[in-house]
Amino acid sequence: MRSLADTIQRLSQFRLDPLGDEDDETRLSPFLFPGRNPGQLKAWTYVPDIVRRPPLVVVLHGCKQTAARYDRGAGWSQLADQAGFALLFPEQQRQNNPSRCFNWFMEADATRGAGEVASIREMIEEMIRTQDIDPRRIYVTGLSAGGAIASALLAAYPELFAGGAIIAGLPSGVASTIPQAFDRMRGHGLPSAPDLQAKLSAASPHHGPWPAVSVWQGTADRTVAESNAMAIVDQWRGVHGLGPQPDRREEGALRTRMVWKDRTGRDAITLHLIEGMEHGTPLDVASGFGEAGPFMLDVGISSTLEIARSFDLVKGPTRRQTTRDTSERATKTEAPVLSRVQRTIESALRSAGLLR
Repeated sequence: MRSLADTIQRLSQFRLDPLGDEDDETRLSPFLFPGRNPGQLKAWTYVPDIVRRPPLVVVLHGCKQTAARYDRGAGWSQLADQAGFALLFPEQQRQNNPSRCFNWFMEADATRGAGEVASIREMIEEMIRTQDIDPRRIYVTGLSAGGAIASALLAAYPELFAGGAIIAGLPSGVASTIPQAFDRMRGHGLPSAPDLQAKLSAASPHHGPWPAVSVWQGTADRTVAESNAMAIVDQWRGVHGLGPQPDRREEGALRTRMVWKDRTGRDAITLHLIEGMEHGTPLDVASGFGEAGPFMLDVGISSTLEIARSFDLVKGPTRRQTTRDTSERATKTEAPVLSRVQRTIESALRSAGLLR
């Protein structure tokens, strides 16, 4: 076991956030869904008006965050307004994890048919049913513990997803206890590439096709070691039939980008190493999407926009939010409190079979 003092110090990084959770301003609507909900998660959604058969992005927050805070920081709902896709935000509850981390390191929460990943699958199925989501265009992304549970989701239910983006996360199936989780976060004890690939193959009965995966990692991240990013790449190379060397490598002042292409020429795996970035989601606030804050890092790269492009959700240039846009958006979110309530009531009625 690693140094006890080091483990205690890392645990202190995930102490309770002194700010309240329930007062977060949000553009999201609460999502009531039927089912067992074995992971006992909450959920929020954002569905732009007048969107037919929309794609869906599942967005998973990190530790000490809420769905509302992560959306405000990353700017996903702002981009959804412009590009016309729906959003699902599963949210951890303190009763499950005092620091609001998704329990990616617990087999009971990260295994197909069980716990938190099963709850998120139920949410997705209800979104398909009630919001007419295109089942061929479902994607997942997450930060840190949210990135690690996104890894678990992609491994447990690869048939559900067309693609995924893991930010400062870990491979699937590498830990089953809290001490192991902290060791893996440090980069200690990560399995070999063949073992990682075997874990992915054993996580579901699926035999393909497989989702495309992108991995985002800061080179100065002291919470999740950079070696985890390469381990995620190694885990997914096997099912895609790819070798250890990328087909393309691009080096710039802000990042190094490596791409592995599958037999069809598709970008099957993409690795983004952000130079000098610490632990968090990379943002470009000047793009008009998101705002800087804890674990939301303005480094001049909008991962939200680039991830959406990799999911083929954004075509052409996006409009930067102007002062007028912000004013209109504020008016929209103040007046449509009734609209959000109406959507919540309609979702509950659909769940009860009283409304189609």
